[in-house]
Amino acid sequence: MGREIERKFMVKKGVWRDQKATKYRQGYLSTEKARTVRVRTIEDRGYLTIKGISTGASRLEFEYEIPRQDADALLDICEKPLIEKNRYKVENDGFVWEVDEFFGENKGLIVAELELEAEDQYFSRPEWIGEEVTGDPRYFNSNLVKNPYTKWIPR
Repeated sequence: MGREIERKFMVKKGVWRDQKATKYRQGYLSTEKARTVRVRTIEDRGYLTIKGISTGASRLEFEYEIPRQDADALLDICEKPLIEKNRYKVENDGFVWEVDEFFGENKGLIVAELELEAEDQYFSRPEWIGEEVTGDPRYFNSNLVKNPYTKWIPR
């Protein structure tokens, strides 16, 4: 059984922009709170991901690679808007931070995620990491479809 333990933070300006970016495009077939079903493309690959409800920083997660052509077709029937972002992977103190810079209807949002082995695992924060937003559902990608960042008032 797959389990994801992930912490999410706002990002300040910093060296993370010096890294190579990978373009992600993703959509949701289901954004129900108890389960989300995501379709994602990363370069020439496609993925289907099912996630359970979050409890703290943990939740069930199952991800499967699917043909890119299938992923493109599924993205056409996903809820709109699609999530478009560049992902930067930044190593710091033995951890890999994933920094997501959003575009389209979520332009201006930049968050960093860190996957951990345990919820209470220690990690040091780089100077470019800001406020933690792990428990704030507005920052869940599935919720950014329903309530895009550019529509938040005030920010």
